[in-house]
Amino acid sequence: MAAPIGNQFWKLRLKHGRDRIIQDPKALWEDAQEYFQWCIDNPLMETDFRGKNADMVTIPHMRVFQKTGLALACGLSKWEIIEGLKEVSEDFKDVITRIEGIIATQKFEGAAGDFLNARIIAQDLGLNVQRLVVDTQRKTIDELFPTEEELNEQTVN
Repeated sequence: MAAPIGNQFWKLRLKHGRDRIIQDPKALWEDAQEYFQWCIDNPLMETDFRGKNADMVTIPHMRVFQKTGLALACGLSKWEIIEGLKEVSEDFKDVITRIEGIIATQKFEGAAGDFLNARIIAQDLGLNVQRLVVDTQRKTIDELFPTEEELNEQTVN
């Protein structure tokens, strides 16, 4: 049976919508600390064979802190949901800004220490990356820049 027309049942609700998964900034900070510690405690493992007897060894590799990984650890599907909490309060904004700083710093330091692929991290952080090719042979200025005669010969041919 359908509700009667013109009903006011919605006024009887104590609250509208579901509860937030992240209730307050302190809970978000605690979740972030747990996620960071989990990343540290669970490095990526590589199996390799080393030595003259080709002994199997397991090599731990740094696990990168990621915004998406943190969101998933908090029970959310994407980082943008957490970013949207900046609008809720100044406290959320402070915590989220601190978390973003920690993630960016960990990525940058990992790449600088050659623990992570520097090109991938630079691209992820939005840094302008250009490949610089250095000529190892020393050349004089005359060898680097063509003379007027050489330029004229190139345009004629």
